[in-house]
Amino acid sequence: MTRPDFLWIITTQWRAGAFGRAGDANARTPCLDAFAAEATDFAQAVTPHPFGPFARAALLTGVPSPANGVRDYWDALPGDAHTVAHALAARGYGTAFFGKWGVGERDRSAPLVGEEAARIAVPPERRGGFDRWTGFEGGFLLNDPFFQGDGVGGDADPVRVSGYQSDLVAAYAADWWRQTADGRLGKPRFALVSFEAPHPPYDAPTTAGARRLRPDEVALANNVPRGGPVEARARRELAGYYAHIAATDAAVGRLIEAAGPDTLVVFSSVHGDMHGAHGLFRKGWPHEESVRVPLFVRGAPGCARGGVSDAAVSLLDLQVMALSWSEGLPWAGAPERAEISMPSVVALPDQCDRVWRGWRSAKEKKVWTADGLEWVLGE
Repeated sequence: MTRPDFLWIITTQWRAGAFGRAGDANARTPCLDAFAAEATDFAQAVTPHPFGPFARAALLTGVPSPANGVRDYWDALPGDAHTVAHALAARGYGTAFFGKWGVGERDRSAPLVGEEAARIAVPPERRGGFDRWTGFEGGFLLNDPFFQGDGVGGDADPVRVSGYQSDLVAAYAADWWRQTADGRLGKPRFALVSFEAPHPPYDAPTTAGARRLRPDEVALANNVPRGGPVEARARRELAGYYAHIAATDAAVGRLIEAAGPDTLVVFSSVHGDMHGAHGLFRKGWPHEESVRVPLFVRGAPGCARGGVSDAAVSLLDLQVMALSWSEGLPWAGAPERAEISMPSVVALPDQCDRVWRGWRSAKEKKVWTADGLEWVLGE
């Protein structure tokens, strides 16, 4: 049988509703709006864990945290973890990874943001089994980032590359896609392209084509408290957030165009951001702004163009979905509800202050704290 080519596009902190097509007056997303119109919108999709390392480990392995080995924010994905790259390679795929890795070994004493963090190397044996790997561990340098791997020094130390990070990640992936087109790889292709944007720092500049809203232009949700420091901060940060969304939308659009109309494309995000909703910021919280993620799938069996699904889908399901689609079969495993949790407290400013577990269906959500008390969210 002829197996489809796969392209997974994963962003960071992109909320489920942050699209022009979803009615967000702040969002300038023409490329992804057009893509979503050709795809199935899994409108109830969630992240299993609304925090980067936990969600990335779950996405890569199809196993929730902490069972996948990532129990704490500083934990690295175990070197022997079985990832989606291994699963698809066993089915004859050539695999590639581009962009933010986010589950490697890190120095706890190093700052999370900046050049020192961006220079942290990911050795070949800790790159998840991908045949081609061009990326970086972290550092949140949305401009002039560091890259390591194939095409940028191989196994040498990370090197700095000039440009906007989303543009560079998309360009590396698009170049590989073109180089391996027309069967030149000798096998079907799977690429996971991981964007750090629209993660903070929200005050970082973007490409010239992405105009930043003025804070007073930002349309706020009704659940953002008005008249005080929460409103002021939300307006200031959202102005930058939507600039990064606009710039990354353009980069993603170029990548999807390079992939061509016959490629099976998935677009999603590892988690959202509170942005002042309920007076809270950042992620880890069980509220919708943190837990809900976009999930658009184009070209998969059973995924109709312009369709909308209310299945209780989680990023945990993507690997099983891909394995079904690689066999030419629609995914038939949608459960009635998706499990969600925060396996540990991340002791960083603004993040969720407690461990919790719960589930979400298309109609209901239940959350409990570690001591078994139900968390009434008041969404």
